[in-house]
Amino acid sequence: MVLFLLKKVITVSVMPITIISLLLLTAILLHRFKPKLSLFSLVMATTLLLLATLPPVSNRVMTQLENEYPAYLNKVPNIDYIVVLGCGHISSPSLPVTSQLGVCSLERSVEALRIYNLHPNAKIITSGYAGYDSVTNAEKVKQALMLLGVPQQAILADGSSRDTEEEAKRIYPMVKDADVILITNASHMPRAMNYFKSQGLDPIPAPTGYWVKNSDKEKTWNYYLPHGGLLAQTTTAWYEALGQFVQWLKSM
Repeated sequence: MVLFLLKKVITVSVMPITIISLLLLTAILLHRFKPKLSLFSLVMATTLLLLATLPPVSNRVMTQLENEYPAYLNKVPNIDYIVVLGCGHISSPSLPVTSQLGVCSLERSVEALRIYNLHPNAKIITSGYAGYDSVTNAEKVKQALMLLGVPQQAILADGSSRDTEEEAKRIYPMVKDADVILITNASHMPRAMNYFKSQGLDPIPAPTGYWVKNSDKEKTWNYYLPHGGLLAQTTTAWYEALGQFVQWLKSM
C-alpha cells in the first residue's frame, strides 16, 4: 500500500501543472535575490504552459497514443468476454448511478453496452477498486450497465485491482484461452495492451473516450491559439507516456 501511494505522489509531482507551478513559485521567491534565475523560471513556466495548451502540440502528442489501435467497428465471429477496465466515480444517493460515474468510466460503460449488443452471449467483466469511495468502481459500472439494460447474470465484477497492471494479473485466470475484447480509453490502450500481453493474453482492443476525434479536419486560425482545456489533454498524454516508460524500464 505504501509503495502504491508513493507511486501516486511521484506521478503527481512530475505532471505539467506541478512543474509549471513550481517554476512560477521559484520565479516569485527569487525575483529579488536572483533576478536572472527568476526570469529564467518565469520564461520556462510560460513556455511549458503555452506548449501544453497549443492544439498543434497537444493534439499531435495525443493522436500518436490514440491511433495505435483502431476502434472496434468490424464485428468478429466469437467473443466470450468483454473486459471493462476501471476508472473513477463518486457515489451519491441523490444521483442516478450513470451520473455517479466519472467521464472515463461512463465512456467505457457505453462502449461495453454497444459491444454487448453486438455479442449478447458474451460476459462483461468490470474491474477497479473503490479508492476513497465506499463502493468499488467495478460494482458501480456493473450497476450502471444493469440500469442501461444489461442482465445482471451477464456481468462479473472484480473490484480488487488498484491499477492496470493488477487488473491484467487478476483477469488473466478468468479469461485465459477465451476470446476477449478489452475496453479502455484510447490514450490508455497501448499501455493496457502491454500489460495484458505480458500475462499471455492477446485481447481485441476496443478503445473509447477519444480526446482527438478528427485530426484530419481543416484547421482554422483559432486552432493555432492556446486553449486552456487542452492542459488536461496534454497531462493525460504525458501521464501515459511516463507509464509506458516505466513499463519499458521493468522489461529490461
